[in-house]
Formats: sequence, C-alpha cells, structure tokens
Amino acid sequence: MVIRGKVWKFGDNVDTDQIIPARYLNTSDPYELAQHVMEDSEHTNFAKDHQKGDIIVAGKNFGSGSSREHAPIAIKYAGVPVVIAKSFARIFFRNAINIGLPIVEAPQAVDEINHGDEVEVDLDKGIIKNITTGKEYQATRFPQELQAILKAGGLMEYAKQKLKGNA
Repeated sequence: MVIRGKVWKFGDNVDTDQIIPARYLNTSDPYELAQHVMEDSEHTNFAKDHQKGDIIVAGKNFGSGSSREHAPIAIKYAGVPVVIAKSFARIFFRNAINIGLPIVEAPQAVDEINHGDEVEVDLDKGIIKNITTGKEYQATRFPQELQAILKAGGLMEYAKQKLKGNA
C-alpha cells in the first residue's frame, strides 16, 4: 500500500490530550472526534485546515498519555492515512494497529521532512520518499501479520475475515 500526502509536522511528546482533548470524550462518534483532532496541539487549527490525505509527522513518543482509543480513531476519521514519528507510545501503537491506522517509525525521515513537504509512504516496503526533496528513507517495516491487520482495516475486521476463512 502506497500513501501520498502533504505533511503537518509536530514536535516530541504529543500526548492523547493534545490529539483529542478530554473535553470531547463524552462522545464515541468518530466523526465528531475528528472535528476536534489535534485541537490542543501546536497546530490548533489542524482539524479545520488540513485536507483529507494529509500526513502527520511527529517526533518521539507520539501518543503518550492515556490508553484511550479515541486518539487514533480521531486521527483516522479525520482522513489522515498514516502517522510517521520517531517513536510511538506503546499503548498508542497497539491502539493504532487495532483500529487500522497505519503508523511508521522513521527517525531520520522525521528529522529531515519539513512542514508542508509532500511525502510518499510505501507501507509494504517500509520506504518513505520525500517528493519535495527527492530523498528516500528506510522506515521500520511491520511483520506480515501486522500488515494484514492494517490492510483489513483493524483487528476486528481482520478477525472477522479470519473467521470467514478470507485472511
């Protein structure tokens, strides 16, 4: 799977309260959550100004904080097809895979990609290409099982496919 989009760059330690502030957790409607995604981050207008297909690039420890799945759900339903970071908080990592949000760890790429650049992410090969600069980066590549979960759209969809004998 190849994903291409414009970059929104964030710093280190973007926690779940920045991704989806707790004041909006009175709903589980993913589309409502998406309207407030990244509202308390350094890009407070992200939810209003980003375009479907834009990519989040962030520093280390992205998604730290609470264990709520609302954070990756808000990102996914906002139309962000992939998050690239130096590292992810472990619970965010698990939640992202479970709900089918592709995430990629690529420290060198994060250091060299700038806000507004256009990038292409090949999830199958684990390669990120900065279209703006022409540079390519190797990302951490997921094992086949995790790739299958992401391609299915998340753990529940993957489990349904397995039970039907389609995975």
